[in-house]
Amino acid sequence: MGGRRLSEAETSAPGRRIRGIPLVLVLPPIVALLLGGLLGFALRPERAPPIADPLAVAHATLLSVRDQGRLATFAGRFVAVASASETRLGLTARKTLIMPGTVRYGVDLSRLRRENLDWDAATRTLAVTLPPLEISGPQIDFNEVQEYSEGGIVMALTDAERALDQANRRSAQQELMRQARARTPTGLARDAAMRLVARSFALPLRSAGIDASVSVRFVDPSGREEASYLDRPRRIDDAVRDRRAGS
Repeated sequence: MGGRRLSEAETSAPGRRIRGIPLVLVLPPIVALLLGGLLGFALRPERAPPIADPLAVAHATLLSVRDQGRLATFAGRFVAVASASETRLGLTARKTLIMPGTVRYGVDLSRLRRENLDWDAATRTLAVTLPPLEISGPQIDFNEVQEYSEGGIVMALTDAERALDQANRRSAQQELMRQARARTPTGLARDAAMRLVARSFALPLRSAGIDASVSVRFVDPSGREEASYLDRPRRIDDAVRDRRAGS
């Protein structure tokens, strides 16, 4: 009755309270929780980067590959020998033509479409079907063309020489293209094209973290496979084996 009310400062002394609990008893657990949270945040495992979609990478690569247009992959030099004869006025005129020429091989990459790509998730292989191999030429090296003739009298008195020249040029160009379409040069040209295209798709896939193989092939109009090439990721054991074989 004769006493006085304690002030707020006096009620909280000698130690502050939180709803009746001394602050000195609450601080250590709070500090421990904060330190544990900071430590857990610092030591948390890094989040794995999202796995790239192989077909999305392949379709993006397709756009840049198509921009290359016609890809020249190989050039072959061939020599054709053609001979023709004409009989006029009871006499025979003959001319022989030796014609060298260069034929170039290529693939029109602008014809590639999405349907030419196929991803096999089981084998982790991207299959690429190329448009047909194109052969252009022949480009004749006229500085090295050689001609041999017989029967100059007939050629002087008639137009036999012009007819012989036309026949020889036509036959020589046909022979150059026949040689160019042979199995060996076309095989070399297809192989060069498939290697270049496979590398063009393999590098972006592997740069995106996709351990993929790339299979490239040519097919004929009936759908029969003419040639194929497989670009596989280089494994460590492959490199070791190759190094041992070369030593």
